[in-house]
Amino acid sequence: MNTRVSIIITTYNKAPYLRQSVESVLAQTHTQTECLIVDDGSTDFTPEVVTKLLQDYPQVQYFYKENGGISSTRNFGIDKASGDWIQFLDADDWIHPDKTRQQLASIPDLTQEAVVYSDYERVYMAQNDQISDRTPLTIGAMQPEQLVQRLLICPDFLTDTPFPLLQQAMLLKRSLFDHYRFDTRLKACEDREFVLTLLQQQVPFIYVPMTAAYYRKHQTNLTDNGTLMLDAYLTFFELMQQRDPDLQPQWQTSVRHLLENSIERQDTNSFIRLLNLVTYPVAVINASITVPNRLLLRLIFAIRRLVPNFLLYERYRGPRSRKLLAFGTRLGRTLGISPQSPSRSSNP
Repeated sequence: MNTRVSIIITTYNKAPYLRQSVESVLAQTHTQTECLIVDDGSTDFTPEVVTKLLQDYPQVQYFYKENGGISSTRNFGIDKASGDWIQFLDADDWIHPDKTRQQLASIPDLTQEAVVYSDYERVYMAQNDQISDRTPLTIGAMQPEQLVQRLLICPDFLTDTPFPLLQQAMLLKRSLFDHYRFDTRLKACEDREFVLTLLQQQVPFIYVPMTAAYYRKHQTNLTDNGTLMLDAYLTFFELMQQRDPDLQPQWQTSVRHLLENSIERQDTNSFIRLLNLVTYPVAVINASITVPNRLLLRLIFAIRRLVPNFLLYERYRGPRSRKLLAFGTRLGRTLGISPQSPSRSSNP
């Protein structure tokens, strides 16, 4: 098969892992494969690693750019790639040696625009950078509407199904990028937004049952940066609201989780952005209060800032606060002001 595939390795301060990633590309059984490294302004010892890699593997192409985030780095790589099909690979991950061949073989017509996706394995790293655990994640064939529904759930821990369209486990027709690119406003979730666009444009998605990629989980993962990820989630849903408001009911589980989180953490900036994303009525404070409109929700947020965490959330209660609450309950009962349990209905 003469079909040329470009595998774009994006890296930012991932020097310890870069060689394994590159060598997994060079080990592909599909030989018509080019390997490109796009360095998003790394400040670690990436240059030293790259120098040795280029000595060992002169066919590897290396490009350096000023730091601009993952979206701009992938877009940069697209412009440098010469393949008919493209795959993205983060520098701390690696791929199965037969990935490219098997995925290409599954495409009925290599001239058609399509996206191929597969299963992957999550590889957990201990603090000593040794593998501590591995979890195979089977995606299975999904209908476009199922993919859309799952992509609109984030953070991913809100569901018990794995993220279905990991870029490292995908293969995309090059001509798709003549029309669509990664949104540089997103510092994360850019892959989620990108594939949603393709799904909404009815691009075919083809599932190939194989463990195609190995996704390394460690302390320096971008997805473990809480502040960055929160901003990305909010930006992602704001873009979705502008582009396709009809999908709003499908992301309410996610934005309501983010809203609850912003109230608990007293995060004013996130709370204000979420006011425009959530639908009403909405239950907050562990679903103890149902709020009918935006004005009342603002009032509750203002009052909540005056209330200690332990009065609202069980996990903030230590021995002292539990004693204080118990004393307050006993005092209320003594004074006859404790809350009354709702009476049971006499209806059969």
